Amino acid sequence: MTKNNKYLEDLRGKSSSELQEELVAAKKELFNLRFQNATNQLDNTARIRDVRRNIARIQTVIVEQAQAAKEA
Repeated sequence: MTKNNKYLEDLRGKSSSELQEELVAAKKELFNLRFQNATNQLDNTARIRDVRRNIARIQTVIVEQAQAAKEA
């Protein structure tokens, strides 16, 4: 199992409120990374890409859960 698949499984096991908290934390981290990048303090610029993709994963799981709740 890859790292991303494990992360997705962890996300799918969380409640919607936990996912919202995770989303807010990821967006804050992305803001801080962008700020560090703008001031030339960021060493690992690939981290920005990883965080953006994690935000997309979290949002995808939120939508999946909403659709599942709608159908049930």
